[in-house]
Amino acid sequence: MAGSYLKMINPQSDVTRKNQALSVNISAGKGLQEVLKTNLGPRGTLKMLVSDAGDIKLTKDGNVLLHEMQIQHPTAALMARTATAQDDMVGDGTTTNVVLIGELLKQSERYLAEGLHPRVLTEGFDLAKGRSLQFLESFKVKKDALDRELLMNVARASSRTKVQQELADSLTEIVVDAVLTIRREGQPIDLFMVEIMTMQHRTESETRLVKGLVMDHGSRHPDMPKRLENAFIFTCNVPLEFEKTEVSAETIYKDSEQRSRMVDAEHSSVEERAKKIIELKNQVCDAPNKGFVVINQKGIDPIALDMFAKAGILGLRRAKRRNMERLTLACGGSPMNSVDDLTPDVLGKADIVYEQVLGEDKYTFVEGVRNPFSCTILIKGPNKHTIEQIKDAVRDGLRAVKNTIEDQLVVPGAGAFELACHRDILKFKDEVHGRAKLGVQAYADALLIVPKVLAENSGFDPIETIIKLQEEFAKGHVVGLDLISGEPMDPVQEGIWDQYRAIRQILHSSSVVATQILLVDEIMKAGKSQKGGGGQATEDNAD
Repeated sequence: MAGSYLKMINPQSDVTRKNQALSVNISAGKGLQEVLKTNLGPRGTLKMLVSDAGDIKLTKDGNVLLHEMQIQHPTAALMARTATAQDDMVGDGTTTNVVLIGELLKQSERYLAEGLHPRVLTEGFDLAKGRSLQFLESFKVKKDALDRELLMNVARASSRTKVQQELADSLTEIVVDAVLTIRREGQPIDLFMVEIMTMQHRTESETRLVKGLVMDHGSRHPDMPKRLENAFIFTCNVPLEFEKTEVSAETIYKDSEQRSRMVDAEHSSVEERAKKIIELKNQVCDAPNKGFVVINQKGIDPIALDMFAKAGILGLRRAKRRNMERLTLACGGSPMNSVDDLTPDVLGKADIVYEQVLGEDKYTFVEGVRNPFSCTILIKGPNKHTIEQIKDAVRDGLRAVKNTIEDQLVVPGAGAFELACHRDILKFKDEVHGRAKLGVQAYADALLIVPKVLAENSGFDPIETIIKLQEEFAKGHVVGLDLISGEPMDPVQEGIWDQYRAIRQILHSSSVVATQILLVDEIMKAGKSQKGGGGQATEDNAD
């Protein structure tokens, strides 16, 4: 990025000052666009991020790039924040947002060079934005019955822009099945019920969906069973250890005998709780092929661990609070805060529970659950940056499927919407009077940047490709770009769909940010006020 334009300018040269500020802002927008546009689409290239500590990350995810790049120019930083806010709200469309903002500024530059006031352009942008959102409502496709194939098409379109095609296709099935697993009729989809667990082990192709739970810790006693079938799951938040007081306290003993009695009383209370759990285990495990697992949110001391090991119980302690909620949704049963009056209906069930050890790390798998409403995506990879790539793709894929289910709307992809909207806005331009037509024209031309960049990243001539697509569209067909052949194709038949929510947000935020940047006629250094609050605009030589 170019250095920040924050130097003080002599107020006598108003025209020069305004032109310079506007030129610097547009240059910053185009610079950020040039950095990110090569990542757009499934055929985009990768960026290598190197931290000060020497950590290396390879990614093509625009959200990751904008979060971790060092951006000095304030205008470019504003664009980056807008694009990352897009990802926070809808989960996709970050790169497209930056590319479209940069192109709106680029299209405006030629009109500004001829002396047109930025306010005229922004008025045209506002009119064109309203028209494009209106056109989106007529172009979207309503899907009352969301079948699995449609959701896979949406997730595939999102995942292929983050990782290579073969890996994206395998992740597509995983994320769709994960969302369908946790989906409950009449309730909002909570993606926190999908646990994302990573294991640096083997290859990325072994990433899989576990309809159950994978916990990143194992048993704390060497004699506990490592594998149980037909297991009963007892989830609890019960102290099975000597507890320290929550406030600072000092206990004074008369002699060692009094201290021993105190310690024995504490241990006996823990033993009583452990015995009640063992009694419940003996009640339900009436055959040798049945197992029993205790998963406690609090600790389990060595005495209780030893008792559980002798009884053939697998005990896990200090489980995450979120995992306790996931366990009951996946396995059934109820989380218990007391061991008094325990009954078998508080237990969940799983077909198999087993422990896997990788180096010094232990993992406990709970699989084969019935009617699960929680699951785990187990991400495997040979190195750290591969795992991070997959994790980013999985998160975006989950958001894409969730948005589609909630909206029940999709939009034809592969640049089809941008081509159709471009032609519609050109027709709308004839209805606009005055110089605002120029802003409408600039907005329409900027929309074509998406199919142009898709063609360029696929190795095709962008101008020739756009002409082919427009000629085919003029015949009355909805067409997108085939990234393999470079020829027009029907995205509806090919099953290439974009998220309605992401497209709507891109159209809205890109025009708003471009408008705000064009209306900035000066960049001034802000100083701290005496109250230590916000900045106070100052200029050198202002008198």
